[in-house]
Amino acid sequence: QPPSPLPSTSGSESLQALSQKATAERDRVEGARDVPRHVAAPRARSRPNPAPAPPRAIRNPHYLILRRIGPADISPLPICPAPPSSSAPPAASAGGGRAVLFGWSPGRLAGAGGMWRLKIAEGGADPWLRTKNAHVGRQVWEFDAAADDPDALAAVDAARREFAARRHQLKHSADLPMRIQLAKENPLKLDLPAIKLGENEDVTEEAVSTTLRRALSTFSTLQAHDGHWPGDYGGPMFLMPGLLIMLHVTGALNTVLSSEHQKEIRRYLYNHQNEDGGWGLHIEGPSTMFGSALTYVSLRLLGEGPDSGDGAMEKGRNWILDHGGATYITSWGKFWLAVLGVFDWSGNNPLPPETWMLPYCLPVHPGRMWCHCRMVYLPMCYVYGKRFVGRITPIILELRNELFKVPYSEVDWDSARNLCAKEDLYYPHPLIQDILWATLHKFVEPVMMHWPGNKLREKSLNHVMQHVHYEDENTRYICIGPVNKVLNMLACWIEDPNSEAFKLHIPRIYDYLWVAEDGMKMQGYNGSQLWDTAFAVQAIAATDLIEEFAPTLKLAHDFIKNSQVVDDCPGDLSYWYRHISKGAWPFSTADHGWPISDCTAEGLKASLLLSKISPEIVGESVEVNRLYDAVNCLMSWMNENGGFATYELQRSYAWLELINPAETFGDIVIDYP
Repeated sequence: QPPSPLPSTSGSESLQALSQKATAERDRVEGARDVPRHVAAPRARSRPNPAPAPPRAIRNPHYLILRRIGPADISPLPICPAPPSSSAPPAASAGGGRAVLFGWSPGRLAGAGGMWRLKIAEGGADPWLRTKNAHVGRQVWEFDAAADDPDALAAVDAARREFAARRHQLKHSADLPMRIQLAKENPLKLDLPAIKLGENEDVTEEAVSTTLRRALSTFSTLQAHDGHWPGDYGGPMFLMPGLLIMLHVTGALNTVLSSEHQKEIRRYLYNHQNEDGGWGLHIEGPSTMFGSALTYVSLRLLGEGPDSGDGAMEKGRNWILDHGGATYITSWGKFWLAVLGVFDWSGNNPLPPETWMLPYCLPVHPGRMWCHCRMVYLPMCYVYGKRFVGRITPIILELRNELFKVPYSEVDWDSARNLCAKEDLYYPHPLIQDILWATLHKFVEPVMMHWPGNKLREKSLNHVMQHVHYEDENTRYICIGPVNKVLNMLACWIEDPNSEAFKLHIPRIYDYLWVAEDGMKMQGYNGSQLWDTAFAVQAIAATDLIEEFAPTLKLAHDFIKNSQVVDDCPGDLSYWYRHISKGAWPFSTADHGWPISDCTAEGLKASLLLSKISPEIVGESVEVNRLYDAVNCLMSWMNENGGFATYELQRSYAWLELINPAETFGDIVIDYP
């Protein structure tokens, strides 16, 4: 049976049990070793009556990299460390190979004397971070090299061993590092008995009430001091490779991601390798060429050799070659490999930036697409228009030899444009799309690459970058999601490697990285803070325990108020293809800022429920005019058929899906009610 997220005992008892288990296992595997016994006393906060701790403006040490990235620093940075000369890690001990390096058996969340810490609502002292609300909702993992907490380290060790041992049966992590940290920061004081009902025993009101109190008491200890409930929003496997490739080609990989970051990313990628050697689109999915090729490349960029991982790398490479090689990767994969220099741009279907210059009245204008779709293809078409390729280094030449079934010089790139492995083919290209891509590739693109067509290409690229910068500025460089985040960052670097925009992007990378017992992952958003908090408030308000859990509700109320979007984006919204946002609530944080219909509805509902409770219990209600703004936003999202889409009104027709170039995803071109 899978382990419970936390044992049903007190926080200290949970840590002690996990610590004892970890110590016994560590002694068995590695032999006894000296561990510092000094434990720093955490700042405790009891529940269910906590005293809210004010946010602390502590600069993340990782952000100090920004001081080192300037005009003279970015370009000369080493692209990637050379692959290890042997499969054993440089500092390997008798524990040996992958076990020591990645923590499959005796792995640790931290090195000796240090560990990962979750930081909430911090960053105010960093001049490269912009915010609308003092970083409320921001959740970032920081490695604390000075941390010295043997009990917590041992507890995390045990959690990581359990996950690695059952990684093929239990794919999801349980956020145990976060829970272990919060159990010490917010110790649970619970004197209520656990209710165990027999088969034929009646469910009494007292039993329900006691169980609710126990559940809410425990749940309250997981609340952050700014009022939200932090947590993992990971799962997709195709997000991290884009980040790593972007950092590699910009020369910033080893500067932005510390050795501890890279170690945890390697752990995550190895942990989620399928038994057949490949990697899926997401952690529960069967192996795909998209997931396998990009993850294999990611591990190589992180310093892994072709035979590293006790055969794991060889097994992954064999899966790729047995399924046709990298020519069968999806269009998004072809794009990233072309940026890296492992795939020729002629093997990609065109992404002409000139489409953004078309009249908006045309149904095919990109501004009519679903925002997640258009915000991905916006920077993609800039990179494609530039035909950008990173530096060709020894690791790139090695990958060219490892990923294809024929020599790289013999690959038929023209036929590769429309190849896709059957494991990846969720949405096959219709014939009309193949005709469109062939026409653009053979007739239009050659014109755009030479005078006078290149003049229009240059104008189109400048127009596209205006929209890229607008998106960056209005999301405080978080961007709508992780895919366009790294693409926008790459486009900014291509435009100007020493630009302020690129530097402003860097600290927001950490908003997408999450640490759990399975390693470090890249999340599908910068979190689900508002969404989770709104539902938590509604659940607690549905009980008769409001006064008992008043501190929890008050903190959550403050978070909801601080997370509402209070203004529209600047300028002519129609020019930037944006919907109104004043009064809306986002999925995550106010700094992210993209307004969403259902998140606004849930935020409004939670605010209205809290407005019915005495301000002495939950604090002052949301201002009435802000409630009106929320209703105005909600009504503005209603389509002619009475339905509501997600971010914006439906702007085009379902037949536009005929030109959906992403073989892996369906129904992504327009926003559906």
